[in-house]
Amino acid sequence: MTDAARPGAPREGSSTIRKALGAIDRLQTRLDAAERARTEPIAIVGLSCRFPGGVDSPEAYWQLLAGGVDAVTVVPPERWDIDRYYDPDPDAPGKMYARHGGFLRDAAAFDTWFFRISPREAHSLDPQHRLLLEVAWEALEDAGLPADRLAGSATGVFIGLTTSDYAQLLMREGSAQLDAFFFTGNPANAAAGRLSYSFGFAGPAVAIDTACSSSLVAIHQACASLRAGECRSALAGGVNLVLAPENTVAVCRTRALSPSGRCRTFDRDADGFVRSEGCGLVVLKRLSDAVADGDPIRAVIRGSAVNQDGASSGFTVPNGHAQQAVIRQALGAIAPADIDYLEAHGTGTPLGDPIEVAAAAAVLGEARDPSRPLFIGSVKTNIGHAEAAAGVAALIKTVLALEHGEIPPHLHLREPNPLIAWDAVNIRVPQVLTPWPAAARPRRAGVSAFGASGTNAHVVVEEAPAAGLPDAASRAAYVLPISAKKPEALRALVARYREYLASTSDAFSDICQWAAIGRVHHQHRLAIVAATAADAIHALDAALDGRAAGDAEDEQLAAAAAAYVAGGQVDWRAIYPAARRRIALPTYPFQRAHYWIPKKDESMQNTDTLPPPAAGPGRRDAVLGVLRKYIAELLQAPESEINIHLPFLEMGANSLVMVDAIGLVEKEYGLKLAIRRFFEDLSTIDALAGYIDDALPVESAVAPAPATAP
Repeated sequence: MTDAARPGAPREGSSTIRKALGAIDRLQTRLDAAERARTEPIAIVGLSCRFPGGVDSPEAYWQLLAGGVDAVTVVPPERWDIDRYYDPDPDAPGKMYARHGGFLRDAAAFDTWFFRISPREAHSLDPQHRLLLEVAWEALEDAGLPADRLAGSATGVFIGLTTSDYAQLLMREGSAQLDAFFFTGNPANAAAGRLSYSFGFAGPAVAIDTACSSSLVAIHQACASLRAGECRSALAGGVNLVLAPENTVAVCRTRALSPSGRCRTFDRDADGFVRSEGCGLVVLKRLSDAVADGDPIRAVIRGSAVNQDGASSGFTVPNGHAQQAVIRQALGAIAPADIDYLEAHGTGTPLGDPIEVAAAAAVLGEARDPSRPLFIGSVKTNIGHAEAAAGVAALIKTVLALEHGEIPPHLHLREPNPLIAWDAVNIRVPQVLTPWPAAARPRRAGVSAFGASGTNAHVVVEEAPAAGLPDAASRAAYVLPISAKKPEALRALVARYREYLASTSDAFSDICQWAAIGRVHHQHRLAIVAATAADAIHALDAALDGRAAGDAEDEQLAAAAAAYVAGGQVDWRAIYPAARRRIALPTYPFQRAHYWIPKKDESMQNTDTLPPPAAGPGRRDAVLGVLRKYIAELLQAPESEINIHLPFLEMGANSLVMVDAIGLVEKEYGLKLAIRRFFEDLSTIDALAGYIDDALPVESAVAPAPATAP
């Protein structure tokens, strides 16, 4: 008898089977983990926006939406002279039959100092790119994610944009006016890349152009990148500015624009769309990461999808079958009947509206309880068609509706389009602010965006899970830190806080915690110690008037406030250890100035070579004067704003500017420098002047700083 046959002998076959089963279990575990990662929900942890009607924050956007405001106006004169271009004849060459649009206020305004961009560069920088910088900063503030803590992180940037009107305007001035900043300030890729550069992000930076679906496709791509592990957080959205008349003239040739000047989506009299402007960004994280990080969550993206119309009946004609497919794919395992609301693409075209509603009904009407209507609306009736930013405008509207538990009214619907089968699945268009009833499951909505060239996108969004945060430990007083990059900005921010504290119902402890932990702390600072919002208002009033606010009784908080104002590092988490509640604090008050098409600057072309100054006590000061004047001219900034101790990069003098500076140093002083030195040992005007003074010959004659050329 062999050993294997004896009773009690080890069974090699059984051992092999156990090993195989163990390996299968491990493989199944890995497959399950991969599937969870592939379909993991994505948390929206922050957002910000600019839209027509003076919308400069999510709160202002909700007021516009909930109030049923129509933000469409006649084309303002700062865009173009509408009377010069208007002709009611749609076939009139070079003319437009549409007089209306949705426009942002003062699209040329920008805070160059805050973003370390020189006035010279700003003049050549597409206002769309400038707008993205400001809205990105505000979105991160809304998320409570200080931008300085994200530097070097795997944060991705996904931006949808289509038009380049500003580049057209620059080129009208002639090729002689195009400098290096035209190259870095106008391509679409630079819009995404500049955000990553400015904030120090190390994740993917992608610009996307799929026409009207660009921003929603960008959000879909950001979700995919997060799930793939390419980035841990992401900024995604889009921007659109209508700055030049040519594209409107061209779109008028297609008869797609509304002669009546309104998006009458789903109405019998729908006659086309209205072009509009906007910018919106959302801050995204994987839901598991957002929960682990303690981030307040505004909403959850449960699924998204992108597809193409393919060979439809026309290049710009919607494909209903493709729209059905993209909605089904985005739903994934979610039952179609669990979608309560559809934020439709809804451009208000006689052809597109019936196709879209029929496609949505075919999918979302499946197994739907006849007593539960499918609500449907479109933000285009409020602000017009924001084109590349339309998808993110729709998504942010839907997030706000989920948060408030109300569906905003859909405008301009007087008589429903008879080509739409309204009763097929009990479709309802809310025409007043409508309650969104809670149910046993979370509220859910779909958001659609369909590109004119056939790329379709759909996102399924769900209300945020209940936070369940414990109340913060009560204490006798709290410290409220406020800071800005400039003294005047600090004063403006203090005024904003005072106004906010006078009207908010937010807990003062939460306000102080969010300001301490969720904000970047800049150079110019103020900190007050107070027990209540009312006490804080009195302290801020004293600060605005230049008076002392009184001594704080809590020595620990008083010491923290004093250290903070002195520029020290404060361990805010030791003071505020509890989990955070999201608070809509005042955003940074950008100190904007007007930057538009640059005019030819002859000042740099008329400076003659001057003899170098002679050695002696005054030579270094003379060199400083020359350099300060030249750097001011290179930056196109007032000489009074040039700080000789500030690093060149901080004042917006990047490598493109310093290439010119190298030429000036060689021309004036005969010294050749490698550009890297301007960002290493010679990084300030003061350091550069000292180097030049040491390098110049002793016998040089004295010369004053050059006079400003006429």
